[in-house]
Amino acid sequence: MGITFGTSGWRAIIADEFTLANVRLVTRAIASVLHEEKAGGSVIVGYDTRFLSERFAAECAAELARLGYEAYLTTRETPTPTISYAIRTKQARGGINFTASHNPPQYNGMKFSTADGAPALPEITKKVETRIAEFQAGAASFDPAPSDAAPIMLDPRADYLQDLASKIDFSKIAAAKLRLAYDPLWGTGRGYLDEVLRQHGCDVQTVHDFRDVLFGGYSPEPSERNLREMRDLVVGQKLALGVSTDGDADRFGFIDSDGTFVSANHVLALVLDYLCETRSTWSGGVARSVATTHLLDKIALRHGRPSYETPVGFKFIGELLNQDKIILGGEESAGLTIKGHFPEKDGILACLLVVEMVAARGASLGEMIAELFRKDGALYSERVGIKLTPEVKDRLQKRLAADAPDSIGGRRVTDVNRMDGVKYLFDDGSWLLLRMSGTEPVVRCYAETHSKKDLEVLLETGSQFVLS
Repeated sequence: MGITFGTSGWRAIIADEFTLANVRLVTRAIASVLHEEKAGGSVIVGYDTRFLSERFAAECAAELARLGYEAYLTTRETPTPTISYAIRTKQARGGINFTASHNPPQYNGMKFSTADGAPALPEITKKVETRIAEFQAGAASFDPAPSDAAPIMLDPRADYLQDLASKIDFSKIAAAKLRLAYDPLWGTGRGYLDEVLRQHGCDVQTVHDFRDVLFGGYSPEPSERNLREMRDLVVGQKLALGVSTDGDADRFGFIDSDGTFVSANHVLALVLDYLCETRSTWSGGVARSVATTHLLDKIALRHGRPSYETPVGFKFIGELLNQDKIILGGEESAGLTIKGHFPEKDGILACLLVVEMVAARGASLGEMIAELFRKDGALYSERVGIKLTPEVKDRLQKRLAADAPDSIGGRRVTDVNRMDGVKYLFDDGSWLLLRMSGTEPVVRCYAETHSKKDLEVLLETGSQFVLS
């Protein structure tokens, strides 16, 4: 089986496909592709808290140094957004981060970012995949005169945290003296988000603030289920808010003061509204993936700003940020960046923006969402994965490729969007999106409508459409 790159690099099971030999192979392929443009330069190598991540990263950095690159290796496990920051400040050719993000603990991965700090675009990752296959087949080689240089150790933490001061109004946070909870989910955010919040007057209580390569037996994803311990802390201690980041700290999760888990879509909507009010001199609109809430479009319209829709994959949002077209880019999978930052998801930034918003407005997230719904109308979203048999998968693919039906589940179809998957838009403002997984026999069903009750109905409608 060939090594392939998905939306966030190459991921595989440790000691099965993810081995030291394959790490060296992928590193050499990336180095070869970079060499086509020009020789040498620097590359940042970082890693998360997964099993053997530091060993894989050291091997990668040593291979890059041997191949003639100036290889910077982080001194400790480091958040993905901090790697992006280091790539840009060091003017590196790119970065390789050893992380499988929020995937289960048996996985590890290599995420390749380009010189702008963004995830490599498909045209680059396809070149890397092709080069790997050529190396494996003996059809190509990349063996410059070996260098005896050693990797250079790098700790970008302090500079990254200092950079956040230009993007967050810490005076508002300091004035509020909030009592907060933080769950880094055994990941790279520990010593970053909690530290900077404490520096600015917050009382922060943490859970899971140590390395566990098994992540408590779960995937390190800030989901409602995984944040139950933090929820108990927020409710039991009557804290203002619970904040969380995933394994590599590029995604976010929130527990409101009453113990309610707040969806990523609603967080994105609140932050966009807040930025439009408090950063009024910023020009630009909002970018969202095709799977993300249309509430962002409504808020942008109310504030007189444009909105952009992209395929799923944060690299597409990053392109719009690089073009200075947006003040916020977000995905329903808990990814966010803002104007002046870099074109990569940053869970630490997202948490700080929400803490600033709570501090400035003196209201809970639930209260803010109720006010937002009063202005723009209520919208609720969710996604589910539906497993497919080969027969059902074949039938569904034919149905999705065909012309859209006039109605689905009694809802009249007014438009079809085939940007990424098939998105059916209905006359009442609700929608369904069906996207086939590229790695497993699953279709992802996304839905959005005007009430929680109707959301259940619409998801069932989507399931019946898939399976019937």
